[in-house]
Amino acid sequence: MQLFRTKPSSPDDYCNSGLRRELSAFDLTLLGIGAIIGTGIFVLTGIAAATLSGPAVVLSFVVSGLACAFAALAYAELAASLGGCGSAYGYSYAALGELLAWMVGWILILEYGVATAAVANGWSGYFNNALTAIGLPLPYSLTHAPTQGGLINLPAAGIVIALAILLIIGVRQSSQFNAALVFIKLLTIAVFIGVAVFHVNPDLWSPFMPFGWSGVGPEGKPIGVLAGAAIVFFAYIGFDAVSTAAEETKNPQRDVPIGILASLAICTVIYIVVSGLLTGIVSYKELNVSSPVAHALQLLGINWASGLVATGVIAGLTTVMLVLYYGLTRIFFAMSRDGLLPPFFGEVHAQRQTPVRVIVLCGLLIAAIAGFVPLGDLAELTNIGTLAAFVFVCIGVIVLRARQPELRRPFKCAWHPVIPVLGVLSCGLLMANLPLITWQRFGVWLLIGLAVYFAYSMHNSRLARAAP
Repeated sequence: MQLFRTKPSSPDDYCNSGLRRELSAFDLTLLGIGAIIGTGIFVLTGIAAATLSGPAVVLSFVVSGLACAFAALAYAELAASLGGCGSAYGYSYAALGELLAWMVGWILILEYGVATAAVANGWSGYFNNALTAIGLPLPYSLTHAPTQGGLINLPAAGIVIALAILLIIGVRQSSQFNAALVFIKLLTIAVFIGVAVFHVNPDLWSPFMPFGWSGVGPEGKPIGVLAGAAIVFFAYIGFDAVSTAAEETKNPQRDVPIGILASLAICTVIYIVVSGLLTGIVSYKELNVSSPVAHALQLLGINWASGLVATGVIAGLTTVMLVLYYGLTRIFFAMSRDGLLPPFFGEVHAQRQTPVRVIVLCGLLIAAIAGFVPLGDLAELTNIGTLAAFVFVCIGVIVLRARQPELRRPFKCAWHPVIPVLGVLSCGLLMANLPLITWQRFGVWLLIGLAVYFAYSMHNSRLARAAP
């Protein structure tokens, strides 16, 4: 039984998907920014500062950014080497074999699915706040799940269905919509920076590290800069979704590395600047709210800027959902094409040239989760899943260098194997700072994945059918 059988490592051998290639490096960079800038900068910055890191949340973003940078360089090398079959799943298949690729794909399904539903819940809150501000609030029963005393979180479910329709129409239209919203939220961030820079009080940055680098809080949970980094890591989730667009990119071996590295670099600088200004205009202790950026401006009495930021939040969360949802459908599509999931998910619409079946099914599932389930701590599952996928990608670079040193690599990680090893260690360190309950839930998800693989995928994969 060949559990670690691998795909061919030439992109031309297995990447004829039928999807339309329309995206450029610029499109991919905007796709990455669309996914990255959202929940992290508008929500988690304040929560991490108030409860975990203090003003040193800036360092939390630096630590998370470094871990992502190591992983991004590994992604870039594999994208350049393997071309049109993107995502950690595709790269793991070529480098590490079918079983580990299945587990990575299973992890990515968890990451993108839970994250999209979680962001939809946050989007719903901001959307209802906007309606309330103009005197048209939705009733409690239509904005809360049954376990919270409501009937359904209707805005959360509704926005997922709306994005499903957009994704069905086509990748070009989805990319243009994303670009427009990215412009809005970058303008929003520019307004915040332009206002905040004139209200900085350096005394608020002292003490800079009230919780230290690492420690244990009163409830037994990790605190400190590293714990903050493990949480704000959610802010960086999405740059890896750029790689899932490889099969719809004009020149994936060139454009995907550019899109990954450019979007990550731009967003890291923005996060550091915004988090530093945020803790410099109000006390970090006052930032444990759902919209810390808007809240900080309200405390300064600048209500017009606060309202503009709230608008940017809605735009920002919409692009995050769009890109994560897009990435989820492409993972499903790729796994189905390889026989690891039923062929039903691998059909491409003849006219739209999009995987309509997958989009509809994922949309209905995510809408149901977003509408009926308050996710709470499940958002941390997204972090641990993403970090695990990054570890596999970094290991994949090392293995592929050893197995196929002659493979053409238009982009190569410098100082190999130092960079991928640092990626494994830094992502592992962030995983170690997540709560125990998150590890337990993640373990259950992996066990379910193994059961599905041995019951169905192992016997029906394309490599299994091709084996003599």
